[in-house]
Amino acid sequence: MPQACCIALVLIAFATALPAKAAEPYPSKPIRLIVPFPPGGLSDGLARVIGQNLSQDWAQQVVIDNRPGAGTTLAADLAAKARPDGYTLFFQDITTHGINAGLYRKLRYDAVRDFVAVAFASASPLVLAINPSLPARSVNELVALARARPRGINYGSSGNGTILHLAGEMFNRVARVELTHVPYKGSPPAVNALVAGEVAIVFATTGSVIPQVEAGKVRALAVTTAQRSPLMPDLPAIAETLAGYDLMLYQGILAPAATPRAVVAKLNAQINDIVTLPSSKESWRRLGAEPVVLSLEDSDRRYKQEVSKLTRLAVESGARAD
Repeated sequence: MPQACCIALVLIAFATALPAKAAEPYPSKPIRLIVPFPPGGLSDGLARVIGQNLSQDWAQQVVIDNRPGAGTTLAADLAAKARPDGYTLFFQDITTHGINAGLYRKLRYDAVRDFVAVAFASASPLVLAINPSLPARSVNELVALARARPRGINYGSSGNGTILHLAGEMFNRVARVELTHVPYKGSPPAVNALVAGEVAIVFATTGSVIPQVEAGKVRALAVTTAQRSPLMPDLPAIAETLAGYDLMLYQGILAPAATPRAVVAKLNAQINDIVTLPSSKESWRRLGAEPVVLSLEDSDRRYKQEVSKLTRLAVESGARAD
């Protein structure tokens, strides 16, 4: 046998005898958590609490990367196309992520196919609030008033196709009434318009409207969730009067679709632990949210259900973003 061939066989035998290099444990470097909203809002606040705890637990920095713009679609596209290794995560607002699938004719990503649900972290209801000049003190009275004044009562929202808009359209459909939609550029302007009497009704986020309720400037009638919210246990649910009405804002973390299941499972378990911490529960309460703990399988199921539901609502509303 030629000498060169013998050397090659020896090298091959030596290489195969070496133990395989063990994969580096996850995480072994900083993690980027993309937040599709500017600093200071609900999603940003929740993401920072989770990020700080992950950093402490795993001794790896979690970098919050705020990427607002284009109705969160730019950030979502960035996350969908990131390397699926667990080092780029996306903090989703399921309402925006699901609504956009019905709001935009063409997206450069698929809300279901291109993502895997890692964990749900929180949920928060909307509040059906009215200007005190409107003579209604219950959902029943509001429905009766709206039926007596077809298209004569208006409601404000944070813009066409937003969750506040869809909450009103769902109310129209379930209650069989015709409230008139008035879009504003964001939730705070819509609530300000409610206080000023420019609109009679707003389906508002808890953080934006509860201070106005406590100040007596607006009247809260109900929450939009299927059951009463622990955040406002004395406030009835719309569903107590209108069966089938159910709208909740969910927030949580997604990863690119091909991220290894072992990594996703580790993230799910750790985030669930963080959500149940007393300090986290207090942060959630202060931000106007309820803790949510779901297994990996239940997170995936809930995510797909909510995307389907909100996409349908967006299509039925007739709103378009492009």
